[in-house]
Amino acid sequence: MSSSATVPGRLSRLFLFLAILFSPALVFANQGRNLLTGKYNRDQVFKFCPNNLAWVKYPSYNDRAAWNAIPEEIRASTIAAGEKYLDYNWPGILPTMYLEFTRTGNRAIVDNLTSQRLTALRALFFAEMVEGKGRFLDNIINGVFTYCEQTYWGSSAHFYLYEYGSPISRPTTILPDKSNPIIDLVVGDVSSTLAWIWYFLHEEFDKISPIISARLLDEMYTKVLEPYYTRNDFWWITGWNSGAVNNWTPWCSYNLLTCVLLLEKDPQKRLDGIYKTMSSVDLFINSYPEDGGCNEGPSYWGAAVGKLHNYLSLLKECSGGKIDIFQESIIKEMGRYIYKLYIGNGDNYVNFADAPASIAHDGAMIARYGQDIADPRMEGFGAFLCDRFGYSRKPLFGDVGQTFFNVFGYIPQAKPLEVLVSDTYLPDLQVAVGRDRQDTNDGFFFAAKGGNNAEQHNHNDVGSFILYYNGQPVFVDPGVGTYTRETFSEDRYKIWTMQSAYHNLPVINGVMQGVGSGFKACGSSFKSSSNKVVFSTDIAGAYPDSAGVETWVRTYTLQRGKQFTINDSYSLKTLSGESSIVFMTPLKSEVNKGFVRVYGDGFNLKISYPSSVARCDVEEIVLEDSRLSGVWGKKLYRIVFPLKAEKRNELVLKVEKE
Repeated sequence: MSSSATVPGRLSRLFLFLAILFSPALVFANQGRNLLTGKYNRDQVFKFCPNNLAWVKYPSYNDRAAWNAIPEEIRASTIAAGEKYLDYNWPGILPTMYLEFTRTGNRAIVDNLTSQRLTALRALFFAEMVEGKGRFLDNIINGVFTYCEQTYWGSSAHFYLYEYGSPISRPTTILPDKSNPIIDLVVGDVSSTLAWIWYFLHEEFDKISPIISARLLDEMYTKVLEPYYTRNDFWWITGWNSGAVNNWTPWCSYNLLTCVLLLEKDPQKRLDGIYKTMSSVDLFINSYPEDGGCNEGPSYWGAAVGKLHNYLSLLKECSGGKIDIFQESIIKEMGRYIYKLYIGNGDNYVNFADAPASIAHDGAMIARYGQDIADPRMEGFGAFLCDRFGYSRKPLFGDVGQTFFNVFGYIPQAKPLEVLVSDTYLPDLQVAVGRDRQDTNDGFFFAAKGGNNAEQHNHNDVGSFILYYNGQPVFVDPGVGTYTRETFSEDRYKIWTMQSAYHNLPVINGVMQGVGSGFKACGSSFKSSSNKVVFSTDIAGAYPDSAGVETWVRTYTLQRGKQFTINDSYSLKTLSGESSIVFMTPLKSEVNKGFVRVYGDGFNLKISYPSSVARCDVEEIVLEDSRLSGVWGKKLYRIVFPLKAEKRNELVLKVEKE
């Protein structure tokens, strides 16, 4: 699907890759922070992190009393989850499966298998730790050897790492290369899981055969530790030597720190490995603006700031609490972002960038983060999510280190609190949020953005907004479909969900917004009071010259308890094509002269528009991508207001409950 509107220019593969993933880090970079390496030198780290495993405070495998003390409901569900994999036949990944990425753009074949295998390995491991009877050991060993026999543990979509600067969508190496081990996100996840398995179970393995543990250690050094020690060409380590990083950096650094701490016995290599992770994580923290906004969006917040929290927690743990930066203001603001952009219902967040509208975050991790930064609202929000998603009944699952932090390190102290902020503004990110009343989903909620079109996991959406009523979506950001080769390539903006014509924005003279940091909002402003919330921004700069726009000031006004208005005041240089205003909605609608009625669950909203300035049409979009249809159902609707051909005008759209 594509709009008849045009999107300007084509970027080189490498430049587009950088524009999507890295450029914002340079925009916000605070080169002077270096909160870790600037505060703790190598001698201090060597002193604070002794070369042993005494820092691990979790009960050993043979401490059955401690494992039996885990609540029975969690123990039973964990064992039941592991039993599903007692006879799991570990699937191999064939060369032709890897080749699908470069041949057809399909990465899911490999990604799904790697995910299934890691899920199985973790389920078996957690079940054995909880039960302690040896029932799951054999298939854990099968899993360990499956990984040992595999050349590469990661995604076919990340073969570009084999060659520095290789385009992500067209790598020059198209099959795993044993002579050139690379470390991506998945390799990191697998390796940290295997490191914990070695730590807890190597003595049990040795009772069967010492070959198991020895082989596992050998593969971990060959595939992970030695490449990490000796290489700096993985962009997530140094940010292309310019600090241009994203969620990969704390995520991979957390996994590598886990492996170094659990497996490395050489004191110099251990110190070098720890300090190398600290240097990389400094780059990540440096890349964030003072408001703590995550421009990768609330979905990637868990993979970015959430992984940062895991990393800092691990560093604090291994140093006996001596390496601790949780009281730094930027670390606090990076955490608070997640409840500031929370909409409601337990899983709805402001879904700008590559984010679905429904996200299930780890409540225990959020609560721990709140405890670490002494923010009772964040801690209470995490406790609320735990209650909402049945944390006390769920099996142990997912990342091993994070799970053990939650189980053994999280002592609930705050009462559950659904944090529904009245309004907030992130001035660096230029994201505004407002709702009718604090602490309730009743009435209107809106979020809007300025920013630029080179944000990480970028959509061309400068000036767009979303609107909810009574906790239900009305005008939406469609989100992101299933990742393919095209998602991170020069063809990214051929995907309709990335285009401004399929966000709540104008198409100007038939032209959509442009790609890159130069296409941006200006003059953004935010005001709030007990009666209203106002966000205004000029989005003319987000469009290329071919759009012929001089100014286009969009103003959102929430009059609390009354109505929501969108005001477009614009001046065009030329009239070279049709201009229109677009709204995306999952709700059915009815067009009348001067207003559109949309039908929600238990409410109707009336959108009034001046028929002298615009008319209204509604298009139906059938959702063929399962990731999109899983959120919105079979269809979305595109409400289009074609504008009267005038160079200067003002259009006010008023939304109110009937």
